[in-house]
Amino acid sequence: MALPDDVYTRLLMFRTRLRRFERWSADQAQAAGLTPAQHQLLLAVRGHSDSRGPTVGDVAEYLLLRHHSAGELIQRAEAAGLVTRVRDSEDQRVIRLQLTEAAAERLQSLTELHLQELERFSAESPLGL
Repeated sequence: MALPDDVYTRLLMFRTRLRRFERWSADQAQAAGLTPAQHQLLLAVRGHSDSRGPTVGDVAEYLLLRHHSAGELIQRAEAAGLVTRVRDSEDQRVIRLQLTEAAAERLQSLTELHLQELERFSAESPLGL
């Protein structure tokens, strides 16, 4: 059975709005002095459910990156003073990531902006999907 035309229209509208949100988010990150990838990294570190912080592997999974690429992103973020690496207290072989205070402040500001934009996104996009 063929899907109704309006399904395709709603899906197109949704995907277009997602792309606009991604572009808006990248612009906000850059205005805060971060690359979009750094912003996503900070969110991955702060949003990780384990308070000890994520591992490189966790970050790679969250950001859909190869382990090596995640490691390079983390290395650049560490050099920029955004994250620190700390040894896991339970397993000294494991390295975990923590946000610096400056990074946490930037992320909080960006997150507040993103929450406002998401509210507007929800109000403008009643797609019924």
